[in-house]
Amino acid sequence: EVQLQASGGGLVQAGGSLRLSCVVSGFTFDDYAIGWFRQAPGKEREGVASISRWDGTTYLLDDVKGRFTISSDNAKNTVYLQMDSLKSEDTAIYYCAALWFVGSVGPTMAPARTFDLWGQGTLVTVSS
Repeated sequence: EVQLQASGGGLVQAGGSLRLSCVVSGFTFDDYAIGWFRQAPGKEREGVASISRWDGTTYLLDDVKGRFTISSDNAKNTVYLQMDSLKSEDTAIYYCAALWFVGSVGPTMAPARTFDLWGQGTLVTVSS
């Protein structure tokens, strides 16, 4: 079964860190990109970061540059979102999603509607 499993959310104080993980399973090919999205209450889903499995290129939303890092461990089929210097406005449900894709990601994030497979969300709450 092809699926994504996101984990790592939690409650953290402002200025703290969390690392989200997205485990990719059941894929029989490497032609995809993984994106992290977030959705805060009352707001639209927002693309935060993405990484190409094909060439390792990455994209980060301007608001998180310098604070978040996206990376992958291909041997573990896992994509990470390291979130440092968290702010209260980072509070949201975070989702990982897969896009069947060959090429580099960036300079913009592909829209959420174009992603083919979604994992369940993981809640990140940053207290001020």
